Amino acid sequence: MGSGARGDIRRRLAVVLAVLTASGVLALAAPGTAQAAPASCTGRKVRTLPFATGSVHVYKGGGRICAITYQKYPGTKRRISVSVQARGHVAVKKSRSHTRTSDPVSVYAGNRPVRVTGSVGTGSYASGWIHF
Repeated sequence: MGSGARGDIRRRLAVVLAVLTASGVLALAAPGTAQAAPASCTGRKVRTLPFATGSVHVYKGGGRICAITYQKYPGTKRRISVSVQARGHVAVKKSRSHTRTSDPVSVYAGNRPVRVTGSVGTGSYASGWIHF
């Protein structure tokens, strides 16, 4: 009787160890899939800020302000940038060379005014403090 109980415990321990090892391997194999970057801004569109070579679209939802810069005539690869700064905080900036849009920038503004800037190639836009 004693050896049967030990064998049963060893088998259960082996199964538990195998399950833990498999889950650990799976967790290490795909760490980036759980945190994908947002493809666009969420919330409602509150303003479009046009300039000579493009426009900045500003969205608001849940106290967050999000902005994306769009080219006026997409197709040519140019340097596109966008920046959003909530009053009293550091500006969040993103810039890349692309044929159409910048990456979205999102900040928590709460009830504070924000400053939005955007540029496409040589054209740019810089707002003052806007309260959304």
